[in-house]
Amino acid sequence: MKVLKKIGIGFGIIIAILLIIPLFTKNEYSVVRETVIARPKATVFEYIVLLKNQDNFSVWAQMDKNMKKSHKGTDGQVGFVSAWESANDNVGAGEQEIKKILPGERIDYELRFLKPMKATNQAYLKIESMPGDQTKVMWGFNAKTPYPFNIMLLFFDVEKMIGKDFETGLASLKKILEEK
Repeated sequence: MKVLKKIGIGFGIIIAILLIIPLFTKNEYSVVRETVIARPKATVFEYIVLLKNQDNFSVWAQMDKNMKKSHKGTDGQVGFVSAWESANDNVGAGEQEIKKILPGERIDYELRFLKPMKATNQAYLKIESMPGDQTKVMWGFNAKTPYPFNIMLLFFDVEKMIGKDFETGLASLKKILEEK
C-alpha cells in the first residue's frame, strides 16, 4: 500500500506541475515571413487576392492532391470561404474566409481548423511597393493556444515550423509570378 501511495503522490505532483507551468507560459505566437517579387504591386495583388490561387503556392495545399475542396461566395471578395477536407492529418479539415481587404495593400483571413483539432486563427498577406517594379510580400499568422495546451509551446518551436512552410510557399509564389 505504501508503494501505491507513493506512486499516487508522485503522479499527483506531475499533474500539478503540468497544470501550473502553463499558467506562466505564453499562449500567443505570431509568424511573419517575407519575400521580394520582381513584379509590380498591382500584378502581385491581383494574384494573391484570389484565395483559390493559394492552392498553387501553399505548402499545405500541396500535401494532399486528393483533398476535397469547396467554395462559397465570390473569390477575391470579403466573405469568400474556401473549405478543405483531407485524410492527411498534416492537412486535416477546415476553412479559410476572407475577412478584410485593403485594395492593393492587404488581405486578412480567418482560418478555422476543424480536424485534427479545433482552432481559429488569423492570417494575412500584405504587400508593399519596392524600387524597380518589385513588391515585398509578407505572409503572417497570429494564433492563441488555450490553457493548458500552451505548455506545448515550450517544447515545439511553432514559429520555426510554420515559418519554414511560409518561406517555401513564398518561394513558390515568387516563382509563379516571376515566370508569368
